[in-house]
Amino acid sequence: MPQTGQRRTSIPVPQVAENGRISHAIFRIARLHRLVAGQLLRQAGLHPGQELVMMHLWDCGPQRQTDLCTVLGADSPTMTRTVQRLERAGFVRRSPDPTDGRATIVEPTPASQALRHEVERMWQELEVDTVGDMDDDQQAETLRVLSRLECNLATRAYGPA
Repeated sequence: MPQTGQRRTSIPVPQVAENGRISHAIFRIARLHRLVAGQLLRQAGLHPGQELVMMHLWDCGPQRQTDLCTVLGADSPTMTRTVQRLERAGFVRRSPDPTDGRATIVEPTPASQALRHEVERMWQELEVDTVGDMDDDQQAETLRVLSRLECNLATRAYGPA
């Protein structure tokens, strides 16, 4: 067990996960990445995932809330809570879809533009923390492998493209 202040660099793989070492590593990395992202995002009053909604809105403009669910892989209740929190913070505005009364349009507010700069800064800091001293070739190879893993899992989750 590490002493206080000492960083643990690897966790032993439990025997039951011995045949799933890569999956276990992905789980550990994802948990740590989310933890660090959460620490950075709290500085702007955001929770992990809210920045992804905002990034999509900044890039694509107003969106139907159901489309945000699809693009970001969120269920409807989770997206509703996320959008409500962002609306209370003044970062998004919701309005009825003029072509479908059952749908809601979500759009970024002018006030969210200051947040955009903070999110860009935090995302860059998260990237630096994540890649550490990896060189450009190592980063490119990591992206290649992660893309392949994502494709493998997407095929399992959603079927062949």
